[in-house]
Amino acid sequence: MTVVGPFGLSVRDQALEADVQAGLAAVEEGLLEATKSDVPFITGSAQHLVRAGGKRFRPLLVMLAAQFGDPYSPGVVPSAVVVELTHLATLYHDDVMDEADVRRGVASANARWGNSVAVLTGDFLFARASHILADLGPDAVRIQAEAFERLVTGQILETAGPRDGRDPIDHYLDVLAGKTGSLVAVAMRFGAMMSGADESTVNILTQYGERLGTAFQLADDVLDIASDSHESGKTPGTDLREGIPTLPVLRLRARAESSSGTAEDRALAELLAGDLTDDARHAEALAGLRAHPALEEARRDTVRHAEEARASLAPLPACTAKAALEGLCDAVVHRAG
Repeated sequence: MTVVGPFGLSVRDQALEADVQAGLAAVEEGLLEATKSDVPFITGSAQHLVRAGGKRFRPLLVMLAAQFGDPYSPGVVPSAVVVELTHLATLYHDDVMDEADVRRGVASANARWGNSVAVLTGDFLFARASHILADLGPDAVRIQAEAFERLVTGQILETAGPRDGRDPIDHYLDVLAGKTGSLVAVAMRFGAMMSGADESTVNILTQYGERLGTAFQLADDVLDIASDSHESGKTPGTDLREGIPTLPVLRLRARAESSSGTAEDRALAELLAGDLTDDARHAEALAGLRAHPALEEARRDTVRHAEEARASLAPLPACTAKAALEGLCDAVVHRAG
């Protein structure tokens, strides 16, 4: 058994491991090449997060999906670079909106160079991704454009909040499907499509990616509360400080507003609804949520979505790539504790 990719994913087949490792190495070279500029300052800011590392979760999915066709097809690696560049660009923008100081264990771009440089660097990465896409054909351009629209829509819906009468948790899951599920689904779709897999397989893997992406983000929600900065690579409780209601907070609110809610539930919900820019209040809220049953409820939600992703793979024939994708479902659950 060997270990590749994010979360220590186990791969039991030497040929699959070799393909995945070679593909990820090529993606890494592609990312560095795509983030070069004639202006040294732009190269430095654009490669800031590339060189900081990261899980390369989406490129890994492209490589695994490509196993259902010809993994050596020429469009596989460039499509993985496109997906990761798009993801990196959103991180630059997210950190500006969240006023985050740390990303992947290093100073965020906005903390180092300011908001304007961070936003423009994200735009630069989007432009480079589009340039690569142009060589992959009009279908790839359309798929990426639709996913990017969903991603931005999800971000706007998160900012706007649920409309009157809409269940906040249902609204939030729709937000996650757009913000995270859409791009993870594209990673699976590109890998399968670029490798020449049949249409049915492409559709199955795309559905898997959508569901796994939601589970992945739910695990991130749990990590934002439960982990320290060394484990997660970013400042704990960032979403809390910014007043972004992630699933643990929404679960707490639902308990506090129900007839069975306790005084402790309501007191913690009131604290979370207040100004958490104060460090002492933020620490109190973070500690309270870590000890509250709402966090465990969010963990169970993560498990459920990961199992739905696994179930979507059922029509595919047994193979090492399918086993690896099933293993990713286990890894996402383990990540959430």
